[in-house]
Amino acid sequence: QVQLVESGGGLVQAGGSLRLSCAASGRTFRTYVMGWFRQAPGKEREFVAAIGWIGEISYAEAMKGRFTISRDNAKNTVYLQMNSLKPEDTAVYYCAAGTYGSTPENYDYWGQGTQVTVSS
Repeated sequence: QVQLVESGGGLVQAGGSLRLSCAASGRTFRTYVMGWFRQAPGKEREFVAAIGWIGEISYAEAMKGRFTISRDNAKNTVYLQMNSLKPEDTAVYYCAAGTYGSTPENYDYWGQGTQVTVSS
């Protein structure tokens, strides 16, 4: 069992930055692929980025060059550094723990989400 708690969301102007954190409980954190997803009102949940337990990383195309995912296995924490934010990045951001991939169905555990709002 893994419990996930996100933090770091908020309101930021376009072009600004935010750093999201996701603290995980459970001894098996380091064995999971950790992902970030987001969901805007009226839209489906979409993949943002994922990082494997030895550091292999993947990003959604729209986030490449702006977002950086990282993890600290000693602290059971995964981060998402978001730069050059755009109004279309506005969404609830979710942390998830799973086995692989970019589809929500491959992730077993989810946090409660943190709201990110980017004003124009």
